[in-house]
This record gives sequence, structure tokens and C-alpha cells, in this order.
Amino acid sequence: MAFEASEEHVCLLPLKYDPNDSESSARQLVFALRPDWQSTDSKVEFVRFTDGITNTLLKAVNRRSGLATHEADRDAILLRAYGHGTDLIIDRQREAQNHELLMRHGLAPALLARFENGMMYRFVSGEVTRPEDMRRPEISSAIARRLAQWHAIVPCIPNANHTTNSACHDDNGYKTDVVGELVNEKSCSLKPSVAIAQGKLEPNLWSVMQKWILALPSDTAAQQDHAALLQKELHGLVAELSQRPGLGKNGLVFSHNDLLSGNVIVLPAKTGQTDSPNAEVTFIDYEYAVPSPAAFDIANHFAEWGGFDCDMSVLPTVAQRRAFIGEYIRAYAALRPVTIDDSTALDIMVEEDKLLQEVDVFRGVPGFYWGIWALIQATISDIDFDYASYAETRLSEYWAWKAEVSGERAKAGAEIPLRERRWAQEVDTNESI
Repeated sequence: MAFEASEEHVCLLPLKYDPNDSESSARQLVFALRPDWQSTDSKVEFVRFTDGITNTLLKAVNRRSGLATHEADRDAILLRAYGHGTDLIIDRQREAQNHELLMRHGLAPALLARFENGMMYRFVSGEVTRPEDMRRPEISSAIARRLAQWHAIVPCIPNANHTTNSACHDDNGYKTDVVGELVNEKSCSLKPSVAIAQGKLEPNLWSVMQKWILALPSDTAAQQDHAALLQKELHGLVAELSQRPGLGKNGLVFSHNDLLSGNVIVLPAKTGQTDSPNAEVTFIDYEYAVPSPAAFDIANHFAEWGGFDCDMSVLPTVAQRRAFIGEYIRAYAALRPVTIDDSTALDIMVEEDKLLQEVDVFRGVPGFYWGIWALIQATISDIDFDYASYAETRLSEYWAWKAEVSGERAKAGAEIPLRERRWAQEVDTNESI
């Protein structure tokens, strides 16, 4: 399914969603966008989706008399209100820019309006996946094909409002506002040695993690020591991984970076088709989308097979990863733009093997990425979720990966962690691949 491209101006509403007065403030927002929904024959209802742990997501639907459910859904609106304090870690201007970019390529529903603490966009009919759905071969293949579309046809772009500020430099002479928003009293007083992926378009995976580390609490000596440790690790990751060759331009593709089950929608089967093997999916929520290595986006998706519970026993085996990557590479090869200087066809089998190995290389990075994110959320979020424990679990994935690839775990004679055992497993003995 390709969404209809749109060049419409996105209106800005001078209104705010209030979580303490949810339905009333949501109605005010919806009526500002759709005044006709206040008519006497209207019956506006709200459905709350609870799969996310950052934002509030409401579906507004007008069940006018005589309309079938599918007819009402065609005109339904999704209202997404940002979680408390998330502007600290998410560039909302960038998110809107991402949405409009994807709209132009037919990969996102129409963005209808923005308001002070959120946005409204066209409802996407379909079924939100669960972690176990993403592990189904037909759904996994559909995700691979859709991700290949993102990576092959959507260009990587810098922030429209990207600026630099000379107010604060670290000891190496780098400006600490590497993603345009880092300069504040805390970052200037800390004077961190900023990790920059030289020659890469910003923002990118590395600059986002740098931004998050600079946003970590630093009120106590323990917090400062922990931030310094994570900063050291980021320097190592940037040095080791940021310049590796990969798909896309300069090793970067336009990446979703948050392909958990709640952001994958299985679209209704087309007339005359079964839902297998021709399942089709689309992605929602583009707040973390920045240029990144394709291998990171894929490794991050694989990590989400275990859900928020981080069930390591269901992560993809070698055979499952190879099936996903094979589907992805075939779709990518068919979609990628071919230039005069790059007119040869990709060698599918060679590219499969290369990407499979790259995903292995990046498998520890998602734990580092979301571990830092969760440490910040633990201090700012008012959502009932144990972010501190989640941070510990995700960072433990990173430390386990590092100990495995460095040989420290084997040298110490320690047991191989479940996640690493599962990753090395050839096939899932409980199902046929």
C-alpha cells in the first residue's frame, strides 16, 4: 500500500492536549480541525491505544448514523500527544519533517495538523502487531519489504532548522551542539569530549546518542561517573562502527529506528488475495527516524521481537535473520535508484551475506541506544513504566555483547548469556523455518 502523496499545508493549532482532561481537550483539538464534526448528526468517540510507553495515542472517529464501521474509519483521525519531557530527547521539528518527507514518498498517512504538544494524522486501517506477530514468517517478510522501501527510496536529509552555536566547546575544540540542541548550562559546565562521526550527515544515530548522554542526570558524583562511562563507550562505538561501509549514501539510510510491534500495522488484505504470503504492512511513529546504518535499523527491529519484556528466548535465529535479510535485499535491489556511476545490479547472495554479518556486528548497539534513552525517561516520564529496570536490562545486552566479541566472557569462563546463545542458534527447534 502506498499512501497518497500530499503537498497540503499542515495547519498549526494554538491548542494543547491536557492528559488531566483528556476527552474534553481532545474534542477541542478535533473540532478545531473538523468543525463539521460538531453537527447534530455527529457521534464522536475516542479509542485509546496503550501499546506505547512514551506518548498518548487516541483514535477519534465520527460514527454518524448510517455509516458502517469501515466507512467511519476511512475518515478517522489519530491524535498523538507527546509524553511529558520528551522534547529533551526527541526533536519534534524533525519528527514533523520526517512525516512530511514520508508523505511525499507515499509511505506515511496524511499529516493533518500539529498542535502545541502533538499532532493529528489520518488513521491507518489495519491491525497493530504484537511481538509474536512480528515473528510470523509472512509478517516478518512484509516488514522486510517495507523497510527496504524506506531505505531505498527515502533520501537522508539534515534538519531544516539545524544550527551551530559557538557558545560552548569541549577540550578538543568541538562544538557541543552537534545536533543543534545540545548547548545548555549543563553541557557547557561538563565540557564533555563529544563523539562525532566525521563526515556523516547530521543528525544521525551517533549524534542522537551523544545528545542523550549530554541530557543524562548529573546531580551526583555517581551520575557523573555513569555518564562519563557511557560517553567513553560511545567514543569507542563511533571509532569502531561509524565509518563502516554499508547500504545507502555514505553508509547511511533513512531509518525508522523504533520498529517495535506497536509501530507496525498489518494492512487489510486486498480483494481476491489471502493474507499469506502476500501480507502488507506499514509503519507509524517517526520520532526517532534519522540517517543510520541499515544494519542498526534491522538489528534494532530484531531486538524488539522480545517485546518490552525483553524475552531473549524468542529473538531471531540465524535462519530467521537470513530469511528476513534475503527478503529485504531482494526488495532493496529492485527499488534502489540506479545512477550512471552505479549501473550494475547488486549480487543478491553476496549482499545478503554482507548484511547478515553487519547486523551481527551491530547487534549490541540497540541495547546501548535504548538503555541511555530509558535512563532519561526514568527521570522525566510520568507514565507508569519501570524505566530504570528497562535501562538496566537493555544496557546489560550491550555489556554482554561487548564481553562476547572481546573474548572477556570466554576468558573468564562465564556462561554464555541467553541472548548471545539465541543469536548464535541456527534454527528455532520449536517451529519450521
